[in-house]
Amino acid sequence: MDNPFTPPTVGGPLAAQAGEYLTLRLGDEEYAMDILQVQELRSYEQPIRMVNSPPFIKGVIDLRGVIVPIVDLRLKFNLAVADYSEATVVVILCIHGSVIGVVVDAVSDVVAFDAGAIRPAPQFESAIDARFIVGLVHAGERMLIVLDMDTLLSGPEVGLTARVASKV
Repeated sequence: MDNPFTPPTVGGPLAAQAGEYLTLRLGDEEYAMDILQVQELRSYEQPIRMVNSPPFIKGVIDLRGVIVPIVDLRLKFNLAVADYSEATVVVILCIHGSVIGVVVDAVSDVVAFDAGAIRPAPQFESAIDARFIVGLVHAGERMLIVLDMDTLLSGPEVGLTARVASKV
């Protein structure tokens, strides 16, 4: 029999994994993503805009011969648009065998935590779709929102752009 007081599982396949996570900042909030998906960190450079791509896809860059779509997480999450500065970072990720870059305001550090430390996020209306959130975790005095980058970057609009970019 199910325990009615057990909180629902939130997020995708990363929901129960312990490990190391890269922390990043978007506006006033701190987030975390699985470090095993991170290929490299780069400073922001203006990408080449692609016709008919969604507004959150800034364009593509040529990364050592690989065409990489660049997704602005602020725009994807419907947050206020930020000015790009020297602190702006592009996190290059490998998701399902595809290389995709995400623009964030800044990266902080790498933290490790156990699977049990990740708590389900409350379900309420927010700018970020709950499907993209694995849960919440305390890292010292900070509360981090753990993102499910697989789900976030596997949507049809991002997948389509990744396929188109690979043919350029």
